[in-house]
Amino acid sequence: RALWALLAALRAGWCLLPQSGYLHPDEFFQAPEVMAGDILNLQVYYPWEFLSSSPCRTVVFPLMTSGVTYWVIKSLQQLDICSSCINGYTLLVSPRLLFTIFSFILDYSVYQLAPFWGADPWKALILLAGSYVTLVFYTRTFTNTLEGLLFALLMVLVSSRKCSGSSAEPTSSSLIGVITTAGFFNRPTFLAFALMPLLYWAGLIVDSEKSIKTLINHILKFILCACFTASVFITADTFYFTSVSLDNLYSTNKSSLIDVIVQLHDKMVVTPFNFLSYNLNPHNLALHGTHPRVTHFTVNGVMLFGILHILAISAGFKMLKKYVHQLMLVRWCYRGPPGLLVHSEGSPTLLLFYFVPLAFLSLFSHQEPRFLIPLILPLVLFSASPNRAVKWKLLIVLFNLLGALLFGCLHQGGLIPCLFHLEQLIHSPAPSGHPRHYTLLFAHTYMPPRFLLNIKKTDVHVEVIDMAGAGEETLCQTVEQRATNFTCSHCHIFIIIPGTVRATITKCDVSFKNETLIFPHLSMEDPPQIPVLTSGNWRSHLGLYILELNR
Repeated sequence: RALWALLAALRAGWCLLPQSGYLHPDEFFQAPEVMAGDILNLQVYYPWEFLSSSPCRTVVFPLMTSGVTYWVIKSLQQLDICSSCINGYTLLVSPRLLFTIFSFILDYSVYQLAPFWGADPWKALILLAGSYVTLVFYTRTFTNTLEGLLFALLMVLVSSRKCSGSSAEPTSSSLIGVITTAGFFNRPTFLAFALMPLLYWAGLIVDSEKSIKTLINHILKFILCACFTASVFITADTFYFTSVSLDNLYSTNKSSLIDVIVQLHDKMVVTPFNFLSYNLNPHNLALHGTHPRVTHFTVNGVMLFGILHILAISAGFKMLKKYVHQLMLVRWCYRGPPGLLVHSEGSPTLLLFYFVPLAFLSLFSHQEPRFLIPLILPLVLFSASPNRAVKWKLLIVLFNLLGALLFGCLHQGGLIPCLFHLEQLIHSPAPSGHPRHYTLLFAHTYMPPRFLLNIKKTDVHVEVIDMAGAGEETLCQTVEQRATNFTCSHCHIFIIIPGTVRATITKCDVSFKNETLIFPHLSMEDPPQIPVLTSGNWRSHLGLYILELNR
């Protein structure tokens, strides 16, 4: 209990610190960046998924998470309760803090589910709270984080009663319908995670209910609540993406209610279908990177869960071997039907909860580690069964310490502190009273979230240029062109570039008057060479440079 409390405090404290690691652009561009532009009227970059021409993400969850936190800090500032509530730190930490609070839904779910699945509750909680996946991924504003929380709630609902003749709770069908639909609108891949819980729930109903009328009643409740939830999401997305307002609809002379309904129907937005239509096209997936179909099994699972993933695979093969052996006995010896839930190597049902979603997600060629973070729940429950993973304690601790350091601190770790530094620079008072113009050129970094600069949309004195992984020739051409057009006496041009690419800039025909090193910063796209890390220049290669161009 004390260890879990310590790990829980670490989770909250590290969120407030804050964590400097930058995991993936989707952490910012699928909620905080969009809501900062809509609610706080800040300069932001709207990703293609949130454009009215290609709506692929529901706006409901961003509004309920980042939107709510930004509305709160905006209200506090307007009421003069906090005169400077809106700054880079609060813009970053407030949504993360809400997600960190939500992450304890996982802890609650594990504590509730452990006795049901024959796991040690506190052992499972320690595995969960001590995992770097919980400390890092579940405190970030990913849609995958919400997917994991909804999956946990679904598992709690379907495991609420044992199949010992007692009926499921009357409200379970309704809640299961709501959560399944909400998860589908958040990420359509949620159906892969929901498949086994729903089949398990259906099996419990069939086993425990003798009346066909009661069974139909459960199914109807599920369908009705799922349809109602879907209608809420569709209505909210339609109003957001098409800018439909009832006032505009009724403004037409003699508009009837039927006319209004027809107009709304014509402009109806169903984001999951747009998401699936886009992602089922192999050419679209290729734009985001393609991977071998076994990447989730062989690389991503190990990267996220370490030895626990390997032990689960080993137990899965043993279970499969015994099941095949039983099938052979039935066929050759006629000893009765085999049972899938053989009593070996923990609960085979939990292994199905883990491997079935893994298998479905492996059907897609674009495979990222964060897609698997919801699977931490069945994995820790399986691993916390008696006499399992005990001898791997030291390896588990070292693995999670390394993961927390790499992804929580080092990975693209200089970009967020860099934006904080630039925010303070941009908002500092001008000595001469004349407005200053800033050009911020980012190269070989992840996409910079503009909202952390805290610049209003009406402010035209700041320009952000993202050159992504531009080659040496393109980068030098752009920098030299900016230097040539450098005629404004109050203009400042900053180039933000990793230390591993610092030598590229020196080949350009420009000079710099100031440079700032942000440490640490590890770019896996431009990693430092091992010999350099053992030299005296290692710090510069594990840093991010802010270079001010000389006039």
